Amino acid sequence: MQNSTRRSGEKFRVLIVDDSASVRQALSDILSSDPELEVMATASDPYVAAERIRREIPDVIFLDIEMPRMDGLTFLRKIMAQRPLPVVICSSLTEEGSSTLMEAMEAGAVDVVTKPRIGSVEFLQHSRMRICDTAKAAAHARLKPRATQPLRVEAKFTADAIIPQGWARTRADHYSASDMIVCIGASTGGTEALRDILRALPAECPPIVIVQHMPEKFTAAFARRLDGICAVSVKEAQSGDAAIPGRVLIAPGNRHMLLQRAGSRVSVTIKDGPAVCRHRPSVDVLFRSAAQSLGPQALGMLLTGMGDDGAQGLLEMREAGSFTIAQDEESSIVFGMPREAIRRGAAVKVLPLSRMAQVIMQTRNHTVDAVKAS
Repeated sequence: MQNSTRRSGEKFRVLIVDDSASVRQALSDILSSDPELEVMATASDPYVAAERIRREIPDVIFLDIEMPRMDGLTFLRKIMAQRPLPVVICSSLTEEGSSTLMEAMEAGAVDVVTKPRIGSVEFLQHSRMRICDTAKAAAHARLKPRATQPLRVEAKFTADAIIPQGWARTRADHYSASDMIVCIGASTGGTEALRDILRALPAECPPIVIVQHMPEKFTAAFARRLDGICAVSVKEAQSGDAAIPGRVLIAPGNRHMLLQRAGSRVSVTIKDGPAVCRHRPSVDVLFRSAAQSLGPQALGMLLTGMGDDGAQGLLEMREAGSFTIAQDEESSIVFGMPREAIRRGAAVKVLPLSRMAQVIMQTRNHTVDAVKAS
């Protein structure tokens, strides 16, 4: 259901639930610095938060995991069972705690951000944009019924910061559908969407490379979780990993991922650099590398998410001869990224999430032309 009734121009109301007073204050300062956000209340534990929600429904909840009296995961499950609301998990991300965070995403959390470190001015400045953007994306999440409000996109770096414009390629002169490499980009709502797609694929699927916006240390747990429930092999990508049938490579958090060809071998390169379209990893970076290295040998899919990361890259893929798809509005948690790709003419097809796995396999079975024509 819709989390609240919101008038035009009204700020998104945020409830912060964390047992640390210093973290509550830091998050309040960060979120209040954005003119579109308002911290309506803070709570030291889920019991205090529940009482506050009874009086006023927030647009977004920022929720810690480890808290006294009731842990955040239990509280999240109660929220989703009684009155679904957009919840962002705010946690100190560690390898040990990442499995719990995966449980939170599967329980219905729409995103996860790294808890601000008190006293780290550089970290706070770097994370402010991520935290505020995540809050606004969560506020737009469609939890039944689905929202249709257009999303605002601010100025940012483009893929030029990582890959210069140009069309110097080393790809082969001839292509086979069986060699198609699938490139997928997603943001808010993407963890659930990717799980649905990958679980529907057989072990011998085309090579797949994915950029999902999420913090570092979380992507490894996400890949392990998918690997455990899917027939395909899923791993967090490392430089030099080959894009081969049956393998899914997920870009590591806080680093960009590019595709590169050397003869008939296609592999990924993991690269540092500035945030592109406000994200690192960036979908635009992956998609531009696919356009330049693969052209018609690539299939591009842009899924749910806020903003426009991936829209320009998908357009470059289409112009290079790739088959390109945007997720439709009805099946998107947040329609910002697909909407922008469609607006720019980047998508050959606009399809529901339920069709994505089928299209991926049609590229391997030489029947993708039928999808283009339909």
